Amino acid sequence: MMGVGSMVIIGAAALLIFGPKKLPELGRAAGDTLREFKNSTKGLADDDEQTEDKKESK
Repeated sequence: MMGVGSMVIIGAAALLIFGPKKLPELGRAAGDTLREFKNSTKGLADDDEQTEDKKESK
């Protein structure tokens, strides 16, 4: 697990590398990407459940 000190160092490094203007955009893009991935995997899980239900019905 990461401690508070490690997270502060990572945050400071990201701020130095990307700058204060670009960092919120990167965070927003990462959040959008994770949300899209979650929705896609949820859709796959739902498809699997429907397929299993159809197999059990036969």
